[in-house]
Formats: sequence, structure tokens, C-alpha cells
Amino acid sequence: QVQLLESGGGLVQAGGSLRLSCAASGRTFSSYAMGWFRQAPGKEREFVVVITSSGHTAYYADSVVGRFRISRDNVKNTISLQMNSLKPDDTAVYYCAAGVCAGDGCYDRANFRSWGQGTQVTVSS
Repeated sequence: QVQLLESGGGLVQAGGSLRLSCAASGRTFSSYAMGWFRQAPGKEREFVVVITSSGHTAYYADSVVGRFRISRDNVKNTISLQMNSLKPDDTAVYYCAAGVCAGDGCYDRANFRSWGQGTQVTVSS
């Protein structure tokens, strides 16, 4: 397992941008798929985006395609999520996660065993 620490959440107006970061501990970071999931009040935690261990492939939820972009640095053991054109519906606690997955399995949070503590993103209308 890896330990994960998110940063970068905050309050932003609709249409604005935020950048989330996640720092991972451990020497096996590059072997994990990394992703972001989010949970709004009263709702289940949902998939946002996952990037494969190599960084060559990313899977995005339909709701964020064209607005969010994930990246990873396997030297610094970090991932980032650039969020643009934010909407009030993006308001949630965002969690960084590490796991092992391939293809459609990357959409399933059950394949992610390590989680950060979460960072709040609030988008005002």
C-alpha cells in the first residue's frame, strides 16, 4: 500500500479553475494506477478519472471530459488534477486513490485499496 496526501482544494466560482495534487509515499508508486474519486453530500463516492501506472492512458467520467486533466510524475511520486470550467455540480470531497486495474476495471473504486483523506472542492454559482 501507499500513503496518499491530497492538497489544493478550495472555494471557486462557477467557470473557475482549481488544481488538486496528491503526493504518495512508498517506492512502488509507479506500479499503481492512480485516480480521483469524489463524494458529494448524500451521494455515493463516484469515479472521476484514473491514469494508468505508465501514464499513457487516462479514463475520464463523461461529466468531466474536456474540463479536467490528470497527470502523473513517477519521479516525484505525485499526481495532479487540473480542473477547468468548474460547475456547482463538481462540488464534492475529492479523494486520491491508488490501485491495480485495467480497462473497465479502472472505473471501479473496489480496485483501489489506498485512499487519501480527501480535499473539499466547493463551486459557487
